[in-house]
Order: sequence, then C-alpha cells, then structure tokens
Amino acid sequence: MEKTEELSKLTGQAFLAQLITQYAALHKKTAGPHAEAYIKQIGIRTGEWLERFFNEDSGASWTVEKYAQVIVDIKNAIGGHFRIVDVHSDHVVVRATECPFGSAVKHAPHLCNMTSSVFGGIASRQFGYGEVSLRKRIAAGDSVCEVAVYFTPANSENGDIYENIPVTPENGSPFLWEEETIRLLNEEMRRNDEYILELLDELETLRNKVKESSGTD
Repeated sequence: MEKTEELSKLTGQAFLAQLITQYAALHKKTAGPHAEAYIKQIGIRTGEWLERFFNEDSGASWTVEKYAQVIVDIKNAIGGHFRIVDVHSDHVVVRATECPFGSAVKHAPHLCNMTSSVFGGIASRQFGYGEVSLRKRIAAGDSVCEVAVYFTPANSENGDIYENIPVTPENGSPFLWEEETIRLLNEEMRRNDEYILELLDELETLRNKVKESSGTD
C-alpha cells in the first residue's frame, strides 16, 4: 500500500514533538507556574550535555562567534530552522522560521523556556553570564522566533538571567539529579496526582447533579 500524503508526515520527530508538547501542556495545567521552572532546570542540564559535543579537547575558550554557531547548530540538528542574525562582543541574535517542536509547540508555549535555558546555561558556563531575551516566539503566534543572548548585565532588555551555573565534574553526567531535587519533584508529582483526583471527583459530582436535575438515572 502506498503512503498517503498525510502518512508521509508521520515521522519519528513529528511523533516525539507531539508527545512532548502534549505532555508539557498537561504538566502546565497540573503544576501551574512550577512547570516552567522544571523545564528550565531540564534545559540547563540538557544544554551542558549538548555543549560537550562542541568542546574541543584542547580546552580552548569559546569565542562569541563559536557560541553563536553552536546554538544555531544545536537547534538545526534537532529539527529547527535557525540562523545567525547579529554577532557582537556583548550579545548575539538568532532567528528561526521553524521550531524543533513544529506547530505543536503552540499547545505548550512555555516550552520556549527550554530554548532560553539551553542558550543561557551554555552562555553562563562559557562566559560567566547569560541573559536570554525571547523577543519573538512562534509558540506565541509570531511568524518567527528571535532570541537575543547577552553576556553582560549591561543591556536594555529584561531577559532570563543565568549565572553561577554549576558544572558537572569531568566524566560525570549532568542528568544525575541530586536527591533533594528528586524529592521535590516527587512531592510535586504527588500533589499533581491529588489535584487530578480532586478534579475527577468534582466532575463526577457535577455529572450526578446534572442527572438529578434532569430526572434521569
């Protein structure tokens, strides 16, 4: 059987993008503002993991030009369409016409915090400071994404600040979460489960009231 045009769009990347965005949307509804903080922490650690693919064995310091190229390469490697717009000694600007999560990101716009924390975390580790301004976002309805990353606090934009980011010891894994972090995440998930059960109980109560008022069983 030949693939239909719609079926040809079903790729592993499209499936994962849909899965991640739907999970993120559900998590946002249950965890509220805490969801953004979780995504930022995951982004910081994921950025450190990605950063290792671009670190040279010589241990040479990164230039601003290399940083700009790396963050664009990372995004394009995972399905985005990013390019460098401006490179200055104190900041860079990149722009995208397509998000790695595709159009599904509109269901979970807070996933933009992943971009912020990956870019900001890398900037902090390489230059000591990172401030990320999400000027435009496809997830929020803009036609493009535009991101400015500053390496000093002397700027006119009110972005997300990243500094004093801990670095995982050599040969360690940035995904080995501390016990306290795991405990807090588990506690938050427990509260989320309780919240969902409360919602289900409220829905069941409402359904019974509707039945009673309509005179049906």
